[in-house]
Amino acid sequence: MILQRLAQLVRDDGGLLAAALRQEVDAPTPYGDAIASAPRAAGHIADLPLVIEAVREGYLLHYGEPRLMSREDDDLALLAGDRLYALGLERLADAGDLAAVAALADLIALSAQAQAASDARLADAVWAAGCAELGWGSTPDLEQAKDAARAGETDAAERLGSAARHIAGDLALAR
Repeated sequence: MILQRLAQLVRDDGGLLAAALRQEVDAPTPYGDAIASAPRAAGHIADLPLVIEAVREGYLLHYGEPRLMSREDDDLALLAGDRLYALGLERLADAGDLAAVAALADLIALSAQAQAASDARLADAVWAAGCAELGWGSTPDLEQAKDAARAGETDAAERLGSAARHIAGDLALAR
């Protein structure tokens, strides 16, 4: 359901991205599903499950196998990924939730850093931590773990995962 709503937003925008949508969209949305039960999601006008899945789709367009669009055209995939990152950030900014904007910006930046280092374990931990922060809020441990990731510390993935579990339990570990 979340991906169908996201696909409709892309269709409503029209243009090349709308034309690149797959006909059938039926894939799991573990991050959106996890955030749907989070305390910050209740009544949030930005629709946090949609926000996290838009950013996840942008990430997959850049680094993986997207669910909504094809990666046949690398330039279009990069453009679409950037647009979906922007869609998530824009919804949070319009809602006035600057803490969530900062959390999402950190998730985007740290996941790009993990990809640049070819560190899948760190990328997974960044997503768990970002999901936890967006849905449940931050903690000093999480902020320190993000600093460790920025600094390239070898234990950053463990620290991010531990902080995510402390904040959101196993819900943050969706894949």
